[in-house]
Amino acid sequence: MERKVLVEVSARHVHVSKEHLDILFGKDYQLTVKKYLSQPGQYAANERVDVIGPKKELKNVSILGPVRNATQVEVSLTDARSIGVMAPIRESGDTKQSASCKLVGPKGEVVLHEGLIVAKRHIHLTPEDAKKFNLKDKEVVSVKIDTDDRSTIFGDVVIRVREDFASAMHIDTDEGNAVGMNGDVYGTII
Repeated sequence: MERKVLVEVSARHVHVSKEHLDILFGKDYQLTVKKYLSQPGQYAANERVDVIGPKKELKNVSILGPVRNATQVEVSLTDARSIGVMAPIRESGDTKQSASCKLVGPKGEVVLHEGLIVAKRHIHLTPEDAKKFNLKDKEVVSVKIDTDDRSTIFGDVVIRVREDFASAMHIDTDEGNAVGMNGDVYGTII
């Protein structure tokens, strides 16, 4: 059985805590939905912030909702280098001793002493699809992506299994550009 999964590019974005949302946008502010994403309950908000590093800034970076317990910034390696930070490649949520930056919103700013990462490429799977593909949570696989001119195999892809996921692989913009992503692209788990 061929193990195919939709591949999506996850561009730079910020997840904010309620505390930081209040500082950046004003007390009791609520994010507003611009568009829903493939993962259930997740959305790109209309609200944006600037991410500032020692060298330069990334303007108008999307916030993804809903709010989280902790603020986290996810960028590509190219983004991290351009703003002057050494961001570790980590799974989402693993921000201990990660890079720092400043977030600036319309009402205030927040200095993150840690929280900026490059997201490790990963595959979200439902428990049903994980069982069908004979894969387990935290397993590491490779994925072959065939495109017209830049087919490649990505190694070090972490499997993440949860009831509230929709099955899809997430790569960052650097990785998407490396394979020439355009339109709907599927990868084969090998």
